Amino acid sequence: MNHANTSPSPAASESPEALVTALATAARRAQRQLAALPSEARAASLHRAAAALRAATPTVLEANAKDLAAGAANGLAPAMLDRLALDEKRLAGIADAVAAVADLPDPVGEVIDAAERPNGMRLQRIRVPIGTIGIIYESRPNVTADAAALCVRAGNAALLRGGSEAVHSNRAIHAALVEGLVAGGVPAEAVLLVPSQDRACVGAMLAASGLIDMIVPRGGKSLVARVQAEARVPVLAHLDGINHTYVHAAADPAMAESIAVNAKLRRTGICGAMETLLVDAAYPEGAALVGALIEAGCEVRGDARTRALDPRVLPASANDWDTEYLDAILSVAVVDGLEEALAHIARHASGHTDAIVTADQAVAERFLAEVDSAIVMHNASSQFADGGEFGLGAEIGIATGRLHARGPVALEGLTTYKWQVRGSGQTRP
Repeated sequence: MNHANTSPSPAASESPEALVTALATAARRAQRQLAALPSEARAASLHRAAAALRAATPTVLEANAKDLAAGAANGLAPAMLDRLALDEKRLAGIADAVAAVADLPDPVGEVIDAAERPNGMRLQRIRVPIGTIGIIYESRPNVTADAAALCVRAGNAALLRGGSEAVHSNRAIHAALVEGLVAGGVPAEAVLLVPSQDRACVGAMLAASGLIDMIVPRGGKSLVARVQAEARVPVLAHLDGINHTYVHAAADPAMAESIAVNAKLRRTGICGAMETLLVDAAYPEGAALVGALIEAGCEVRGDARTRALDPRVLPASANDWDTEYLDAILSVAVVDGLEEALAHIARHASGHTDAIVTADQAVAERFLAEVDSAIVMHNASSQFADGGEFGLGAEIGIATGRLHARGPVALEGLTTYKWQVRGSGQTRP
């Protein structure tokens, strides 16, 4: 039986509310068909989608070149252009991530726990798809593929609304993915891309309670803040990536320098980039560490004690400690030991990713236990805050809240559960 649905998609000329209603309704219908497919069929369809994406490389790169040219002409910031840019290597990585998701263990149907009541009733909690997931994102064309793959593997429909900066790239990637998915028996409307760039479509998605089961925003602070403020649908998101690295007194200097430079400068525009460096006052190589960052091309803004380490350090304002730069800019503070580092992080961190560099295992364990962030690291760069690096294949986003899912959200985070109760005629007295 071919489950592919080839009915025409709603027209972009419809009102935003009507367009989103039609798309979400079609996605919900397709999700029921998708959830009924065997796990093996969903996995095979994703491998076909990855192959179709690889085959479409020239088309996707041509589309991406249009977006990059438009972005440059419109004054898009370098960090945004970096997120937007695709080349053969990046696109191959995106296709590989789709295939990797296909090969991940399927969480759907997993028995979380089971019990038998004294009256003989048998209970199970099992994982099931959430339903229809709305993903609202900006200049990240890889999200089109990552979100689609994760949703399909976990039995969810995806309604994608990409930013105008990546409109051509998103359409080309989406077309290739759907071609492969349909060839594998997945309904075409299980992965839909909103065909309009009207910003009112975002508002319509946020108000689509009963049609969209969860919203995942991927983008800048203003987008995420709007989603969190206006949504009438559950939201899985993080607002800022104000990430800290604390170089403890017992840190190995070579390791500390390597980690700090990588955490800040490997890619400055990603949410896992370090934005504040805390240097222990007892760390013996503070000046060398700050100097290495400056010489690597980083603007350093610091407190009075940091400025005393290197005359090139600029004065930090009160706002710097609460700023996600997404650029080659770093705030640095000198702290008096672990307690002051923990206090600074508690006051200024966004709950995303925070790290410590130290050879003192007891200090490291206390840091890991007491820092209340979604990801806490010891002797590693915060740039590893990524679902692929965590072995999850890909991620739909990083959640910094405390409900449902936290940290990189992949397949398990795209499921909920239900109770199955099996009886033999029991009635409640």
